Amino acid sequence: MSQSPSDIVRIATLRTDLDARMTGLRENASTVARSRAHVEAALSGEASIYGINTGFGALAHKRIAPDRLAQLQKNLLLSHACGTGDPLPMPITRLMLQLKIHALGLGQSGISQPVFEQLLALDAAGIVPYVPSRGSVGASGDLAPLAHMSLPLIGAGQCWNAAGSGPEPASEALARAGLQPVELAAKDGLALINGTQMMAACGAFVLHRAIALLRNADILGAMSLEALQGSARPFDARIHAVRPHPGQVAVAANIRRLLRDSEILESHRDCGKVQDPYSLRCIPQVHGASRDALAHCAEVVERELNSVTDNPLVFDDGDIVSGGNFHGQPLALVLDYAAIALAELASISERRTYLLLAGHDGLPTLLMSDTGINSGFMIPQYTAAALVSENKVLAHPASVDSIPTSLGQEDHVSMGSIGALKLLQVLENVERVLAVELLTAAQALDFRDPLKPGLGVRRAHAAVRDAIGHAEQDYEVGADIERCAALLRDQRLLDALGEDLVLD
Repeated sequence: MSQSPSDIVRIATLRTDLDARMTGLRENASTVARSRAHVEAALSGEASIYGINTGFGALAHKRIAPDRLAQLQKNLLLSHACGTGDPLPMPITRLMLQLKIHALGLGQSGISQPVFEQLLALDAAGIVPYVPSRGSVGASGDLAPLAHMSLPLIGAGQCWNAAGSGPEPASEALARAGLQPVELAAKDGLALINGTQMMAACGAFVLHRAIALLRNADILGAMSLEALQGSARPFDARIHAVRPHPGQVAVAANIRRLLRDSEILESHRDCGKVQDPYSLRCIPQVHGASRDALAHCAEVVERELNSVTDNPLVFDDGDIVSGGNFHGQPLALVLDYAAIALAELASISERRTYLLLAGHDGLPTLLMSDTGINSGFMIPQYTAAALVSENKVLAHPASVDSIPTSLGQEDHVSMGSIGALKLLQVLENVERVLAVELLTAAQALDFRDPLKPGLGVRRAHAAVRDAIGHAEQDYEVGADIERCAALLRDQRLLDALGEDLVLD
């Protein structure tokens, strides 16, 4: 069954409130202490245990002397912090940090108490590491990003400055918060950098934003349908009852709500038009398929957020077992799937924008009365087309690729981190394509005055006009596209619908 919007939004807060979870971890660290005790007991024995008293990856066969274990863990952070490229956005890095705390707090990683408490202190002080976005292949976890995220614990690396405008030395951020660097103990470095927290944070961030986009896309579809004097018959509940994909049924119901009490629909009810183009007629089928796809992605990401993805794992009976929970394949596949699902929302939206400009059903060509001297809304459609085309490239799945690392020890990798970064770009592109449709649909609806659209469309149109005026002549339209994108991101269209018109 398809998840509801509130279910998907919960992903960004780990099903229960993440801040409450952090408070609980500060108050009760018994699970961390119990797990650490098992690591300490293992260190007193003779057995070689991966990552605790051995090297890493291709060096797993090398036993490390007890007096060098702390240096081993410090070296692990330093050697793996070799990411490159633009930084991850601050909100994603903060979520990475919190997800790492959450995973370690489940008590199966053997992290030492001082290091765990230092993580909690960073989060409490609002210190956000500065993490380069490139360098992970999504297999032994997000090694490079998590190493950069962890360096500030020991006073190394960089953090976002207080203004959030760029990096500063982590030592300065710690000093400002009254914190001292912490010493790593055996297993600490490995527990910090093994895991899928970068991929998972990106997935949660995008899915949190995507649910608003899904409902906004339904609003835009209804606005364009009204502006183009399309038919409401394709949204008849009986049609969707015989093909009951949950997303499709929900979208059709949303469109019916939005069109309620439409004077425009009544004005052409008997016009004789037989069928609308697919971008209008098939809104439930296309939007609904993206909804169902993203609901599946949400289920996988939410499960991952509440999983332990470290290696080796420490169990309550004292066993310390090496495995592969760090491998990002479950996320890699759904991050690619999410990119495809979001890209399709933009693809059908751009087609509706094209229809709005074509001069059908009494609308002026290019949505301005005096064209020739004015280009009207010709070029915003170019922008939408460019972004849709870019998304086609970005939607190529990263997860179908693999390249061996660690001298062949890690011979299959997920590339989930690459999928995560592509997904972030797809999200931004889709928001702007939908913004172009919002701008043009609002302009087109102005030409239907004095006939009023359905109640939901009417309220959404009013919200646009509160922020952006009707255009009589050419102007710098790019700024209005960004204003429309902000309307979508801030959920102002959804809020404008009112409590009596809540969308699924």
